Amino acid sequence: MKTMMRGLPTVTNYRIDGECNLDMINGLTEIVTLEELPSNAHLADLSRMSASNLQLFKNAWTKVEPNRRFQIISRLEELTQDNFELDFDIIFKYCLKDSDARVRKQAIESLWENEDTAAIQTYTNMLNNDPSVDVQAAAAIALGKFVLMVEMGEIVDDYRDSLSKTLLSTFNDKNRDSDVRRRALEAVASLTLPAVQEAIRQAYDSRDERLVISAVYSMGKTCNEAWLPVLYKELKNPDAEMRYEAAGALGEIGSENSIQHLMEIINDPDIEVRQGVIQSLGEIGGNEAKQTLKKLLEDPNEAVREAATEALTELQQQEELHIW
Repeated sequence: MKTMMRGLPTVTNYRIDGECNLDMINGLTEIVTLEELPSNAHLADLSRMSASNLQLFKNAWTKVEPNRRFQIISRLEELTQDNFELDFDIIFKYCLKDSDARVRKQAIESLWENEDTAAIQTYTNMLNNDPSVDVQAAAAIALGKFVLMVEMGEIVDDYRDSLSKTLLSTFNDKNRDSDVRRRALEAVASLTLPAVQEAIRQAYDSRDERLVISAVYSMGKTCNEAWLPVLYKELKNPDAEMRYEAAGALGEIGSENSIQHLMEIINDPDIEVRQGVIQSLGEIGGNEAKQTLKKLLEDPNEAVREAATEALTELQQQEELHIW
């Protein structure tokens, strides 16, 4: 039997273990020929694609218009969130070179769980050379994952120097887009280096509102208690986003001395700030934090109750780990 598709090879040219991969063919047929988006079932058939099927996919993908490509890759990422057994990484890697910036950005984000260090060079090239600032920013964020892995000793320390140079160079280049610079700062913040602390200070002292907020976020990533006085001050900032980031940073640093300061804004008028405070109390832990979270289980606001429940669960898990 031969099934022909527009611009695609015949079925008989592609076999897996001696049998025609009809599910793959059907999935690609939907991608190319149907007006509506492919079904979840046929998209799932693209999981764990072989090298030969990747070539078949490439032939189909070139005939799909950009909006549809973006919709499809977004759907693939959603499917992996619903079913961890699905693996479309080979497609996401191919889409890093897509002509559409939205597809490239989505491909980077979809590869977040992939820890292959070969991606470091790819993301570095995209950070430095991609024509889209949105893609550059996404690449910087992705490099931050590997920064944290270096700091945690999960990958060899040899990557520390190249990652720090790449990200600090991006931050220090004032000709770069402000959003790219701030994402580079956030990405490198986990590295225990004097140059990183200096970059955070420069961002905090700048007049760029977004850079200042990123600096506060980055203070938490350093886990350095030297930033505590600054963060305590920012808890009283009239801007809700700044209070939220300061509260989150205090949770990251994890000093029990921060509990009393967080308690001062436990009834903040902004619900997201309250949620951030609650989450940080769960991360810091301790008897005072636990008792406060238990009281919040009776709060009239449903979002507050849910946040308190999640924070208590996090706190309990931490306590169990300490026991063992």
